[in-house]
Amino acid sequence: VQLRQIAEASDAEEAYKRHERERLDALLGWCEVTGCRRRPLLAYFGESLASDCGNCDNCLDPPASFDGTEAAQKLLSAVYRTGQRFGAAHVVDVLLGNATEKVVRNGHDSLSVFGIGTGLARDAWRSVIRQLVVRGCLRADQARYGALVLTEASRPLLVGEMRLELREDTRDTPARRKKTTSAAPAAESLSGADRELFEALRELRRSLASEHGVPPYVIFHDATLVAMVRERPRTPEALLDLPGVGRAKLERYGERFIRAVAEAPSISD
Repeated sequence: VQLRQIAEASDAEEAYKRHERERLDALLGWCEVTGCRRRPLLAYFGESLASDCGNCDNCLDPPASFDGTEAAQKLLSAVYRTGQRFGAAHVVDVLLGNATEKVVRNGHDSLSVFGIGTGLARDAWRSVIRQLVVRGCLRADQARYGALVLTEASRPLLVGEMRLELREDTRDTPARRKKTTSAAPAAESLSGADRELFEALRELRRSLASEHGVPPYVIFHDATLVAMVRERPRTPEALLDLPGVGRAKLERYGERFIRAVAEAPSISD
């Protein structure tokens, strides 16, 4: 935090400040790796290590991690779909379904990846980006103001040929998750007619995913389905107000989901 504040308070040009922020993110990414620390450290200097060192903190006491394969695929897809021309903040806005002025101006609220990342908080997505950068799957292009760019190492992840373990973002604590998701209760808490509608929406999502040849999360994330159950939208405008629903998805899938909500029994039934 102190290093970031020093960089921001500097009288230097914005290009220098951006470079300093990217250097700091690279350091944080190295701190967040789940595997042997010596491998990425040597890779930074163009060297390689045949096996884990067995002496660093990660080798001696592996950190808490999670299967980050799907999260990485979503992130890499968002970078690709936005043209590999934007920095981390913009890509995360697209993933979270935030229709900022910049997102709307570039038409990114109509992309299939808009809103597919509502299952993670902003800080958690920044952690995923840092870890992918230090693993060599992404790089920040200095010539294009820090735009995220895919590398050849990202291909096995995108096509599902490898599994990726990522370090848990300790800032994404249960208390924080409760605060950020209080408007959309977890699917596990649904019961009765709400649970039946949720399962019906999931089945519709599976059918549409198969029909369009895409993963289910590209249609809508679970958090969006839960919001549909809670709000019971009956009009396109009401559906568009829900998190993770952009105009493109509204046009592609909106009518089917509105119909499913309308046909479901109400809680009083």
